[in-house]
Amino acid sequence: MKKDEIIYDDFAKVEMRLGKIVEVKDFARARNPSYKVCVDFGELGQRWSSAQIKNYAEDDLMGRNVVCVVNMPPRNIAGFKSEILIMGVPNEAGETILLQPSDDAVLGSEVF
Repeated sequence: MKKDEIIYDDFAKVEMRLGKIVEVKDFARARNPSYKVCVDFGELGQRWSSAQIKNYAEDDLMGRNVVCVVNMPPRNIAGFKSEILIMGVPNEAGETILLQPSDDAVLGSEVF
């Protein structure tokens, strides 16, 4: 689905940062299979997300760098406060493939 065209100022409002997954818990209360994921942004601290990324094993997520939107208001998902949006794209099976840099970068760095 094609979305409306935006100008750079619209894009600049979205704050995306690099984080590292440091904790993963099963989220049984979620309507769709999900994890509770804690992401460390270095000096910016840690934040939690509800993420529908069950195609990854918990151990495979630990220590993985991810790109996240960090400036959206928290959402209440089945009684859990999801503070960030972990970015991904679908594969052919419709599973989420996480976005991550191909080389090391500083945690908390802003995506541009």
